[in-house]
Amino acid sequence: MLLHSRMNDGIDAPLWMFWKRRRYIVVFMAFLGFFNVYSLRVNLSVAIVAMTENRTVHYDNGTVGYEQYFDWSSSLQGYVLSSFFYGYILTPFLGGFISNRFGGNYVFGVGIGTTAVLTLLTPLAAKAGVAVLLAVRIVEGIFEGVTFPCIHAVWSRWAPPGERSRMASIAFAGNYAGTVVAMPLSGILANAWGWESVFYVFGVIGCVWFCAWMFFVKTSPEVDKWISQREKEFILESLGRTEGEQDKVLHPWKGILTSVAVWALVVSHFSENWGFYTLLTQLPTFLKDAMHFELEKTGFVSAVPYLVMGILLFVSGYLADWCQLKGYLTTTQVRRYFNCGAFLAQTVFMIVGAFILEPGPTITCITIAVGLGAFAWSGFAVNHLDLSPKSAGVLMGISNTFATIPGIVSPIITGYITSNKSDEEWKTVFYIAAGIYLVGCVIYWFGASGELQPWSIEAQERREQEKQQSKPIESLAYSNKVSVEDEM
Repeated sequence: MLLHSRMNDGIDAPLWMFWKRRRYIVVFMAFLGFFNVYSLRVNLSVAIVAMTENRTVHYDNGTVGYEQYFDWSSSLQGYVLSSFFYGYILTPFLGGFISNRFGGNYVFGVGIGTTAVLTLLTPLAAKAGVAVLLAVRIVEGIFEGVTFPCIHAVWSRWAPPGERSRMASIAFAGNYAGTVVAMPLSGILANAWGWESVFYVFGVIGCVWFCAWMFFVKTSPEVDKWISQREKEFILESLGRTEGEQDKVLHPWKGILTSVAVWALVVSHFSENWGFYTLLTQLPTFLKDAMHFELEKTGFVSAVPYLVMGILLFVSGYLADWCQLKGYLTTTQVRRYFNCGAFLAQTVFMIVGAFILEPGPTITCITIAVGLGAFAWSGFAVNHLDLSPKSAGVLMGISNTFATIPGIVSPIITGYITSNKSDEEWKTVFYIAAGIYLVGCVIYWFGASGELQPWSIEAQERREQEKQQSKPIESLAYSNKVSVEDEM
């Protein structure tokens, strides 16, 4: 029903005809951008299995032996997989800051485009030595670190408040679409044309997207030559902006850093990413070591949870906006119920899946846990825009900086825990993730807010406007008083 409804934006077209609305072209291109963000990030998780597995080699003298392309221990593999995040953690805050200055669309595009070029160089880096590979992955992380804060800067100019959840959720679904495609395709490419082909294919796709993004997506509706006048006016009016208005952003740092709602959001983002990055980097290895799947099959099975999550992201985004627009739930209630409900479900299914540890039931539990995490993205992931739209990029930069720590720590810890590749070791990995989900659930429940914060730039501007409006009234009252006294 939602897909066929018409919006109150003056455009006579159902929602599924997204090309009729310029802001949904931006959403579609952002979806493809995040597709590249995660396909470029996760391809190594599958490729590393092919790069380090024992392969049968037939020698010229008729004997058969086993060789590895790279003889890396599980702990060294953990460092290789986490190296991306050493760079990634450095730039989310910077990305939020510079996106307000130069335009989120430009920084978003350059971040992904540069990562794509570096991905093309990954095979050369790996053959040059593990130190060179680590350096390339770190630089990739530096450029990808700006992407999430920058897209919030884009939404702050393009997303009407009543459409924030769906626009952000649709774009973020690209993360999981990229994972769904990259994991099985990486396995197929590695088997058919060698592990190097994994990086060449996804690197080229990323470069093509970069060219399209820079051509089609503009900083704001005011400078987009293809947008209709009606849609432009609708977006500006809904955001309380006027054409030609320039944002002079002076972020209220004291208010941000002392806000309970901000820190609750940070903890929630950290908790979701711990479980997500643990599975993102380790699921193919887990399926091979504990579930005894073949390489090509691990790619397909690893993709299933993210396929479910990608589908449910569309559902959660629409459902969140619908609950708000119909007045069934306040913004704070939507963020709290969706986020904490997802975390509780993830806690339960991670524990059950680890306890059973059988291929069918465990993969089912992992799929449900990851899939229901889609509802958390209608909580913490768009909460930055509720608290202060003009500071949303910086807020995402802060939360994403802390949320990157799991990407660094989790693969390393998992590498050490699973050094013997035993079932009990893998159970410990899942129990840790479940515990962190539960902590995030409790803290977000009591600290979350979906309301514009008193310290926000927008709230300060409203108070200033009210003060300015009250001055003529006070002046008129004083004049009347003087006139009465003169007459007396």
